[in-house]
Amino acid sequence: MAGDGVGCAVGMEYTYDFHLHSCLSPCASDDMTPQNIANMAALAGYDIIAVADHNTTLHARAVMEAADRAGIIAVPAMELTTQEEVHVLCLLPDLDAAEAFGAYVWDRLPDIPNRRDIFGAQMQVDSRDVPVREIGRLLISATNIGIYEVYDLIRSYGGTAMPCHVDRGSFSVISNLGFYDADMGFPAIELTEACDGEAFCRAHPSLQGLKHYVNSDAHSLEAIPDAKRRIVLSAPTAGAVIRAIEGKCL
Repeated sequence: MAGDGVGCAVGMEYTYDFHLHSCLSPCASDDMTPQNIANMAALAGYDIIAVADHNTTLHARAVMEAADRAGIIAVPAMELTTQEEVHVLCLLPDLDAAEAFGAYVWDRLPDIPNRRDIFGAQMQVDSRDVPVREIGRLLISATNIGIYEVYDLIRSYGGTAMPCHVDRGSFSVISNLGFYDADMGFPAIELTEACDGEAFCRAHPSLQGLKHYVNSDAHSLEAIPDAKRRIVLSAPTAGAVIRAIEGKCL
């Protein structure tokens, strides 16, 4: 199995966390605003981050603007929930692609009202953390997008994707389906910090040969760890991140 942080053979190392949540995700803390996340990530030593809210990219612009002010790079992202209730980390090359992908997913998300007393608020704010609106549709529902559709779909927007936290006992491809199939097409998987990646992939041979990345999946500011994971990139850009995960470093 390829190891964590694998990227281009030639380039520079950058610290990363590609899976953070903002206050737009109902399960995240209210203080996980774009500006707070960007500033905390900069203090923690990150070069590149991605805020992957559940089934939405509505904070992509605000996060990118806040990250730019903080002197770091933000990759537009989403944590997509498939119809099998498998979570998939989707990374996009730019804001236009992220907003178009977000609109596509929105149309495939059931119109179920959010219960903020149960799930929490879903607040959209701007890059200075000024409230814009509260999203009424529950964002953590399963879309009608199947797991076998996701990779080709995200590639059509110029992005890449990987199944999230595959070693967890819920909302992962292994826990929900019991297997990973190479025909799903993903170039990599995400593991949690606590996972022994080599042992886990020996136990699940279908995962061998896939690169793996460890992200925090932080839902609160205090859960953002100090930076230590690194990826080798040809340039500090969202496009270079996608190319590195895809194994294309030009």
